[in-house]
Amino acid sequence: MRVVIARCSVDYEGRLQAHLPLATRLLMVKADGSVLVHSDGGSYKPLNWMSPPCAMAEVAPTPDELDEGVVACWVVQHAKSEDRLRVRLHEVLHDSSHDLGVDPGLVKDGVEAQLQTLLAEHITTLGDGYTLMRREYMTAIGPVDIMCRDADGRTVAVELKRRGDIDGVEQLTRYLELLNRDPHLAPVAGVFAAQQIKPQARVLAQDRGIRCVTLDYEALKGMDDAGARLF
Repeated sequence: MRVVIARCSVDYEGRLQAHLPLATRLLMVKADGSVLVHSDGGSYKPLNWMSPPCAMAEVAPTPDELDEGVVACWVVQHAKSEDRLRVRLHEVLHDSSHDLGVDPGLVKDGVEAQLQTLLAEHITTLGDGYTLMRREYMTAIGPVDIMCRDADGRTVAVELKRRGDIDGVEQLTRYLELLNRDPHLAPVAGVFAAQQIKPQARVLAQDRGIRCVTLDYEALKGMDDAGARLF
């Protein structure tokens, strides 16, 4: 990755026209060819950028640009469109390159697959006497996250989400309609389980006779002992 801090102006031409007037900015040139223009603000989002496939070339400033104090000029051309980024450098304050190597990628904690594994291991989180039938119970319209039985031996279908919204309730509703046609499983109750459940989803679930359960991910991991809390 090449990192440049410079006083520069930027023009974007193509599907839209955009201009960044002269200011000190951070320019990032990544190994995949992308070029990003950042200011000291705006969180992670760049002010302007060019995504790959593209090619960057450093060209000589035009006479007018030289008169304006431009010392170098970058032209970044997209390979599959007419989009072009022109960066005019007036003063380079820092210029360095670094080999970052191969990135292993983001490892997310608390994703739905992990919730499913943990809940299956601690199925009594849903209630005393619950027993696991199986995870990823396949149906004609997709897999049910968890199938289990309650203390009375009734079949229960569980839909898991990190953040539960109306779409998740609709998904579980479709599973329940199908599962209740199977005489070996019916009657099948539904549990909508998530770390956070939106109020609209909770209302819809209750209207359809689906029980909502808010999951404590840390407690499921065994990292948080609720019995040891003072509050």
